[in-house]
Amino acid sequence: MLAIPKYILVICFLLISLVCYPQPFKFAQVTDTHVGGSTGAEDLRRTVRDLNQQRDIDFVILSGDVTEFGSDEELALAKQILDSLSLPLYVLPGNHDSNWSESGANSFRKVFGDETFFFRHKGYLFMGTTSGPNMRMSPGQIPRENLVWMDSVFKANPDKESPLVFINHYPLDSSLNNWYEAIDRLKQRNVQLAMCGHGHNNSVYDWEGIPGVMGRSNLRAKDSVGGYNIVAIENGKATYTVRRPLWKTEKSWTQVPLKNHRFDQADISYKRPDFSINDQHARRVQEVWRFQDDADLGAGMASYRDLILTGNTAGQVFALDVNTGEKVWTYQTGGKVYATPAVWKNTVIVGSSDGTIYGLNAGNGQLQWQIKIDKAVLGSAVIEKGIAFVGGSDGTFRAIDVKRGKIKWTFDQLQGYVSGKPTLYKDKVIFGDWGNGFYALSKKTGKLQWSWDNGHKNRMLSAAACYPVATNNRIFIVAPDRYMTCLDAMTGEVIWREKKETIRVRESMGLSEDGRYVYVKTMDGNLLGISTTADSMDIAWRSALQLPYELTPSAIATNGKQIFVPSHSGLISGIDVKNGEVLWQYKCSNAMINPIFVLRSNHVIISTMDGMMMKLYLNKE
Repeated sequence: MLAIPKYILVICFLLISLVCYPQPFKFAQVTDTHVGGSTGAEDLRRTVRDLNQQRDIDFVILSGDVTEFGSDEELALAKQILDSLSLPLYVLPGNHDSNWSESGANSFRKVFGDETFFFRHKGYLFMGTTSGPNMRMSPGQIPRENLVWMDSVFKANPDKESPLVFINHYPLDSSLNNWYEAIDRLKQRNVQLAMCGHGHNNSVYDWEGIPGVMGRSNLRAKDSVGGYNIVAIENGKATYTVRRPLWKTEKSWTQVPLKNHRFDQADISYKRPDFSINDQHARRVQEVWRFQDDADLGAGMASYRDLILTGNTAGQVFALDVNTGEKVWTYQTGGKVYATPAVWKNTVIVGSSDGTIYGLNAGNGQLQWQIKIDKAVLGSAVIEKGIAFVGGSDGTFRAIDVKRGKIKWTFDQLQGYVSGKPTLYKDKVIFGDWGNGFYALSKKTGKLQWSWDNGHKNRMLSAAACYPVATNNRIFIVAPDRYMTCLDAMTGEVIWREKKETIRVRESMGLSEDGRYVYVKTMDGNLLGISTTADSMDIAWRSALQLPYELTPSAIATNGKQIFVPSHSGLISGIDVKNGEVLWQYKCSNAMINPIFVLRSNHVIISTMDGMMMKLYLNKE
């Protein structure tokens, strides 16, 4: 055996030490740049110029809210600015990049290459995940596919002793509805620091023993220039210092000790979600089956014979057996699916963020036809007499002959993208977009019958997420501006438009079976019935429901005897239509409930944003 010279052994030892053991270094955290806002682009340009002048920074982390509205134009501008950065860049989306994204957050991963990152640097591991909410307002959420990705990364990197820094746009607290799933995974590793943005302020946290630091926004706000954080890792500490680009470096504002906490998994300080309410109502409602997907579910459902059809953010359209919950078929698209499928005869129509409207065989998932457009298709289709009506992100609304897979007519004067589901009423198709536009088109020709504008300049206040309710020659809508509006269905003129400080409505609504009430869920967790014939916002019916603060825009459903109310925390409530009594509640998960599917008078199908689907049986007792 040949003897290895000692100097080679020393060199090998030094190289291994450099790779495996922590070494001093600095990096920059830039966050909440909001390109597309008033000063976002200019502030980011200044920061990039400043970073290019730094000589001791190894890389840059941009921890979300890169853009103001997640539009393709804003993403392209942000990428153009960041392309001039001479340092390695690791970037994550935030809620502004995903919740209002015309591409369904598909363009972000195309522009920046991915929505997650994992890398090693001088002995440290860095892991970043995206956070939503995706396309529908709710608390933030680390997507189900990101949690599955975390598991795969940890499996491929079994060394649990390497120090880990975790980055997400949101704090690791209740502002993420699945914070505990991330924390439970991280505490199995040597996580020494967690970083976030979102709050626009420099703050220090303790997330169940994990040291947390929120970074300030890069925006200037009321100052002359914005700023970012320089993080120095040295001597077992992370030292944070604000850098005012092209101006000055301020004094360090916090130091976080970096150590292996060796967490006891039994020692938890944050209360986990409580599912005990399910036992309390076991006589009224029972779970028949449950299906857990490996991706988020952001769409509603449709049925075909004994199948339940939906789509996920991995781009799959799939069918489950309604009796067993077993998957029957899957069709893979090239983007993410947020559109609720619609079925006519044996064809299911669904859009994808890959810019395609698909016509699939509802029985086996095979492609029958497809229509390509220039941008994502996030809007859900409604079908009448073989004609599907669906909006896209390309400023166009379409009517499609389902049998032939051909476009019948188009309307190309939208002010923003469509992500909701249109309402068909008499001779009109009615819907809103994310440019504050609201339209009534002729079903037959696509010609504009009337349009309405809520008067806001802020597109985030658009009446675009609610499913419009139509009855008694009236159209009812609710929006993030907390107004409820009643329009004349024939002319679009405002009959009444009211905002009550004590009744904060927002996007979640439905119609009673007899047409007497528009059910609205308030942000304070109440369920009200608004008269469909009164000349003002007349509360004609009240339930006893009292949820906590509530945001989900998912529609309210009914089977004529009960009203089914979704929540952003995975709780569904069954309400008596006569007296408003809360008959039962069932907590399916801790994530937002999507539009509910009423299967029969005594069965409902529920899906939640974290990839869960469930069939519930309603006992007649």
